[in-house]
Amino acid sequence: MDRQNLASSSSPNNGATINHPPQRDAWVNTYRNSIPQWHSLATSQQSVIPISISRVNQVDAGRLDIEMSAMLKEQLVKVFSLMKPGMLYQYEPELEAFLEFLIWRFSIWVDKPTPGNALMNLRYRDERASEIRGKVRTGLEGPGLTAAQKIWYCVATVGGQYIWARLQSFSAFRRWGDSEQRPLARGAWLLMQRMEGIYKAASFSNLLLFLYTGRYRNLIERALRARLVYGSPNMNRAVSFEYMNRQLVWNEFSELLLLLLPLLNSASVKSFLRPFSKDKSSDSSVDETLCPICQGTPSIPFLAIPCQHRYCYYCLQTRCSAAPSFRCPRCGEPVAAMQRHGGIVSNIPQKQ
Repeated sequence: MDRQNLASSSSPNNGATINHPPQRDAWVNTYRNSIPQWHSLATSQQSVIPISISRVNQVDAGRLDIEMSAMLKEQLVKVFSLMKPGMLYQYEPELEAFLEFLIWRFSIWVDKPTPGNALMNLRYRDERASEIRGKVRTGLEGPGLTAAQKIWYCVATVGGQYIWARLQSFSAFRRWGDSEQRPLARGAWLLMQRMEGIYKAASFSNLLLFLYTGRYRNLIERALRARLVYGSPNMNRAVSFEYMNRQLVWNEFSELLLLLLPLLNSASVKSFLRPFSKDKSSDSSVDETLCPICQGTPSIPFLAIPCQHRYCYYCLQTRCSAAPSFRCPRCGEPVAAMQRHGGIVSNIPQKQ
């Protein structure tokens, strides 16, 4: 009877359950099965942590680079201020391209930031390599630009700007935009204007994208996928004295050149600098009849004494009155007196 009651009480029809002891490897199996899910969850949450690069810092870095180039150009122009007036202006595109190439050579080419980027704690990163790698923990890691990207950056910034500046000056000098020009020149001028308009429209669109996303300040960076990121997690707000020292050294060097150039008065230095300091018209016998100052036919011809070169009366009288030690631009001789062509010698009045 007892056995029957026990069997009836343990039967499943009564709704009672029997608890079996857990298996020994249940916890181990559960842990092993949860490891892949845990790793996938951790990777999905820590694969990419987006970081926003300040747009103001990127724009300021570009402006600082422009100011640095303008400062170097200003100092270099002061060194050649004693040369023929307007000579350096003819080679201004070459000078700007040379300065831009120097900045590129000693910054981007050697994997260093430009002066503006260094002050803003920025550097260039190859965005393509960062996307392929797929794991950027802080947004600051990532390789720099490749050699091909550096070369194309130089070609676009230095070579492209130089070629465009020269093309614009040449077209303006040849007056391609005039309707009287040949159809080929007129068509080339219209093509240049259209290309300039397309470039400005693309630059404006890139500016809007930059303000929205904070990536790629200009079209060159967007084409090369060269993104500006922070160079280090902590930015030092104190301005380094390294750039100030460079500026002081460059100023002192230019002042030294300005001090030494007037003292170089030997005949050898003059003969060496004569091709750069005299007018091209003095090389031909036809231009001897023109006034060396205004390059026109003298209306009232006067001769400079003692070199006997022909001038306009007003040009020669004005220069001699302004500077008693006026020298003839053709030969470099000091003008002691002036004489009308076929007239009487008139001495130069000396200032008291």
